[in-house]
Amino acid sequence: MAPRVQLEKAAWRWVETVKPEEIRQEHIELAYRINLPACKRGACRRNCKGNPNCLVGIGEQAWLGEIDESAFHSIDDPNSERREKNTFVGLTNLGATCYVNTFLQVWFHNLELRRSLYQLHTSYTVKAYPLSISDYEPQSICEHLQYLFALLQNSNRKYIDPSGLVKALGLDTGQQQDAQEFSKLFLSLLEDTLSKQKNPNLRNVIQQQFCGQFSYVTVCNQCGRSSALPSRFYELELNIQGHKSLTEISHMLEEKLDGENRYFCETCQSKQNATRRIKLHSLPPTLNLQLMRFVFDRQTGHKKKLNSFISFPEQLDMGPFLEEKQDEKCVYELSAVLIHRGISAYSGHYIAHVKDARTGDWYKFNDEEIEKMEGKKLQLGIEEDIAETVKSQTKKPKCSKGYHCSRNAYMLVYKVQQEESSGPIRTNVEVPAFLQRLVDQDNHKFEEWCSEMTDMRKQSVDKGKAKHEEVKELYKLLPARDGEPYEFIPLDWLKKWLDDSTATKEIDSSRFLCSHDKLHPDKVGDSRKVSMQAAQLLYERYGGGPRLNESSLCRECVSQRCRVLRLKNQLSEDYKEISNLVKRTFSGAGFWVGKASLRSWRQLALEQLEEDEHETAHNNSQTNGQGPHTNNSKGSNNPYNWGLSILETERKLVSPEVWTKFREYFPKAPEFTQDQEACQQCLVSEEKDNEAVSKMMALDQKNQLLNLFHEKNRPALTKWPQGTDVLYVVPLFFVDEWRKFIRRPTKSSPVSNVSNTLLLCPHGGFMFTYDSVALLWPSEWDVISRLFIVDQPISIHCLKRTTPSGSTTQYTTQPDLCWECRESFLFQQQRDLREYTQATIYIRKVIEDKRMIKEAAPELSVSSSEAEEEKEEHPKLDGEKDPDFSQIMHAFSVAPFDQNLFIDGKSLTDDSATLGSLGIIPESIICLKADEPIADYAAMDDVYQVRMPEEGFKGEHVLLQT
Repeated sequence: MAPRVQLEKAAWRWVETVKPEEIRQEHIELAYRINLPACKRGACRRNCKGNPNCLVGIGEQAWLGEIDESAFHSIDDPNSERREKNTFVGLTNLGATCYVNTFLQVWFHNLELRRSLYQLHTSYTVKAYPLSISDYEPQSICEHLQYLFALLQNSNRKYIDPSGLVKALGLDTGQQQDAQEFSKLFLSLLEDTLSKQKNPNLRNVIQQQFCGQFSYVTVCNQCGRSSALPSRFYELELNIQGHKSLTEISHMLEEKLDGENRYFCETCQSKQNATRRIKLHSLPPTLNLQLMRFVFDRQTGHKKKLNSFISFPEQLDMGPFLEEKQDEKCVYELSAVLIHRGISAYSGHYIAHVKDARTGDWYKFNDEEIEKMEGKKLQLGIEEDIAETVKSQTKKPKCSKGYHCSRNAYMLVYKVQQEESSGPIRTNVEVPAFLQRLVDQDNHKFEEWCSEMTDMRKQSVDKGKAKHEEVKELYKLLPARDGEPYEFIPLDWLKKWLDDSTATKEIDSSRFLCSHDKLHPDKVGDSRKVSMQAAQLLYERYGGGPRLNESSLCRECVSQRCRVLRLKNQLSEDYKEISNLVKRTFSGAGFWVGKASLRSWRQLALEQLEEDEHETAHNNSQTNGQGPHTNNSKGSNNPYNWGLSILETERKLVSPEVWTKFREYFPKAPEFTQDQEACQQCLVSEEKDNEAVSKMMALDQKNQLLNLFHEKNRPALTKWPQGTDVLYVVPLFFVDEWRKFIRRPTKSSPVSNVSNTLLLCPHGGFMFTYDSVALLWPSEWDVISRLFIVDQPISIHCLKRTTPSGSTTQYTTQPDLCWECRESFLFQQQRDLREYTQATIYIRKVIEDKRMIKEAAPELSVSSSEAEEEKEEHPKLDGEKDPDFSQIMHAFSVAPFDQNLFIDGKSLTDDSATLGSLGIIPESIICLKADEPIADYAAMDDVYQVRMPEEGFKGEHVLLQT
């Protein structure tokens, strides 16, 4: 069968010649691929995804032939967990507890130790528990060991869990401990616990089984002085470095004390080289020989493992190594070999080779696995290393008969040889009754588990057989014949039905429905056409729905897909045509289209068609305009009643021909004619947004520059402020305009620039006086430079110098002060002050007591901008007028001949002088002193003119004759 993509193309190839209104039933069946040929078994290796008639490769292969019962379940045979006859029980490795398991197996096979532990009084025997011991839990370490040994002896399980004992010992199951150190500590703990027993045989069982006597004898190499230190041992440590055979025990018990390890000799009264030997005085029945494979490396500061071979005999005569011949037996037989697999002292795996005391057979104990060693497998101490990294290893030396060689054995256990005349060995160890009841209780649980697992296996087999018959019956009925009624079943449901590992749920076809509650054309490839008879049986057994038959083929979806596919085929041609039409000029009315949509209309159209093709919700507003306004008015069913964008730069006028093409691809797009007004809601919203932004901007700037706005805490050059060495300069005009914006942000334009270049001369130097600029603190300058665009920073620095006459303060500016331009500027400024029009001169009358009374001269306590704002904010009261300075002489009632005029204490008597030559500049105050009261009011016609004429005067004003 052809691939899925080819099948989909073939199903819709007819749309090239058929319009949506011309669709017939045969076209609908082609779209749903009703008449595709069904695949036959063997012809298809896997299921054809695009063919609804393909019922091959959906999981039927596992059911149509003969099936083994094991295929119906995933439950292992519980009998595989059962202990075989005449075998031993293993121990579960809890993570890194293999070293514990090896010692437990060795101690379990020590019959004398096991028999003694069984005699131990436990909390059960002391408290006289009833016969029902289901609530009994071991408390002490000895009780755990008792119970563990009883399970190892009589359990029905193949292996048991030692977690109770491991937890009681407080061992970390994830971290491997030093095996030799564990052996010593455990025997010491066991000895301490048993020493508290009342039975004397139990109190000394550890000493009787494992304890021997020896002496440390140290001989000084210098003077020959010998010192002995008697001691006892439970494990005899043998130094194997440089030795090859256990027959060299005498040398293994010897140690050289030299270098940093020298011996302090009391005779020599200094550290001397010495030899330390171990002299054996008595040996225990169980002789534990620790082969010191794990030694301390002084160069690295870590332990390392000695991987050299060492040979050891099956029979060991210890008589030659005893200092004093005694009647005790000195011939020992090998009973256990403890092995460490691995080349590192900090990792590896522990295994035990143990001899059965009853039969003399050897067994390998590897956690849960136990293997009998016989024939060629009887190679004691031989185990392959883990993660072998050393390529060239020492070859195994040849061993004599009765000897074994090992490079991994780290502990050898020898048992004293029994004489034949002494009678049979006591190999039978009875488990106490209360311990046997605990074992029986555990065996009962195990048998119940086995029975439960067996029942589960049987149920799975019975269920599988029934399913087998069902599948063979129904699969033959699945294919629908030509002309017969049919239904559609989800393909994934059929696969799960044929997959016995998952529970079969009811049939769910709801996700295959289109918006018209029929079968979606795109989902036909994910469903399979089956006979109505097979569908009826499946729905009766499993339920579900909705059921989809031949009447579920959707004509509306096929028509829509036909329209979409035809438009997609036409899109390339329309794109070229519209691109050419947009470039042409046209006359007459047109339609507005968003420029962004116009640039990407082809991609938008393709996305629109693809979404229409898959019946997903699509918002056609992307093709024109910026988006909808919220419209909560009732009765408005048009979701596209949006206004025309107010920004003409974001839209373009197109011809009706272009718009007609667009409507074919975007039928729901809003239509904007050429004469349509812009959206009033956007206009109002934009104005409100601008006012809100201005208010927020003004409030934010005011809060950041609060002192500058209120003119508080301002720096001055009359006395340089403390705490700073620099001040910054901005034009006073900038500050005035900024304050206007802060006061009335909705009526004033925001200030964006600080034009400091206006304060600079053509040479780039600073030339203005300080009374025409505003001084800023450094913190205020940081805010100013962040909020506004500053073209040129100007700063004033304070330089204090100490002179013989005292300290002086000097100011410098950056840029530097331009003296040449500054003097020219000041000269021009003074000249401009003497040539003025429309200026105001103030007159003050001086009374006899020399008090100055200000009449008709307003106080200017605020700047002009502030005064202007106050006039705007505080309207004048009724009847309040500006002073009329042209009538000021009438107000003073002083005739010209009684007037005496002064300015800065200088009398104005020169009748030929001008105002400018007398130094009278705008805003100056002239003092008037009258000689005597005025009697002739006719003289008032010759009063001074304090308000200058509007035109014709340039400072050449002659004083009137008095």
